[in-house]
Amino acid sequence: MRSRLLALVAALSALPLALAAAPPAHAADPTTMTNGFYVDPDSSAKRWVAANPGDGRAPAISASVANTPTARWFGSWSGTIGTATGAYVGAADARDKLPILVAYNIYNRDYCGGHSAGGASSPSAYTNWIAQFAGGIAGRPAVVVLEPDSLGDYGCMTQAQIDEREAMLTGALSEFNRQAPHTWVYLDAGNPAWASAATMATRLHEAGVRQAHGFSLNVSNYLTTAENTAYGNAVNSELNARYGYTKPFVVDTSRNGNGSNGQWCNPSGRRIGTPSRLGGGAEMLLWIKVPGESDGNCGVGTGSSAGQFLPEVAYKMIYGY
Repeated sequence: MRSRLLALVAALSALPLALAAAPPAHAADPTTMTNGFYVDPDSSAKRWVAANPGDGRAPAISASVANTPTARWFGSWSGTIGTATGAYVGAADARDKLPILVAYNIYNRDYCGGHSAGGASSPSAYTNWIAQFAGGIAGRPAVVVLEPDSLGDYGCMTQAQIDEREAMLTGALSEFNRQAPHTWVYLDAGNPAWASAATMATRLHEAGVRQAHGFSLNVSNYLTTAENTAYGNAVNSELNARYGYTKPFVVDTSRNGNGSNGQWCNPSGRRIGTPSRLGGGAEMLLWIKVPGESDGNCGVGTGSSAGQFLPEVAYKMIYGY
């Protein structure tokens, strides 16, 4: 990216001062500013492979999971958040690669489900956190998935809590627009099994998706790419009919190779899906959840905690059993 930026600066220097001083358009395409997606060098799968070189499962997990470009999730465990996001996107930028980040720290996170409960201590704490998150990225290219599950998790919430959450998301999008001009932000929209397309379009709009680059689908879930593409198109039809605009969308394909068996929490018999790439019926197919990371204390991950890497689960996902 740096060589392209130097060329841009040189070109701007020849322009009239008033034009050269104008700020860049928001969200220049980060996929054209980089050469492929970034592989997280410190993912849970990478760490497990490095710590278990003699394990018979390690070669397959290394080849099929640990070296596939996958998102890194950021939350309360990330330390000083601006430093953390800055270091991550900086490392990717130094390699001319596009990093995928997940912001997962909203106040009252997973309020109804509870398996991934937590998040910021208050709405104001979240506002400060997400502002630092965006500031750490600054002008470098990135993709951000904003708060998985946040718009599907309404079943036990009061209207006041819903309004509060939507205000936090709208504010977050404003921060990325202000501070991270080369970041594509996708506001999470759950999955086809969670809410109707009409309901999700309303929730997206009320949470400010007009400010976002797009929306994300199937994060940490197992539904097929075809199901998600049909749903994304239906959501866009509703957005267009109700509000007069549409948005690009991305699909998490990390664990949807066998589709869903109707269970969402560590189901058996699932398989890794199409690795991160452009296109595929959506704007991008991305690995957002690391295959093998637990959804919580449930299913084949009984006894584990959300986010814990389970090598046997990852190994079985490679082969679909």
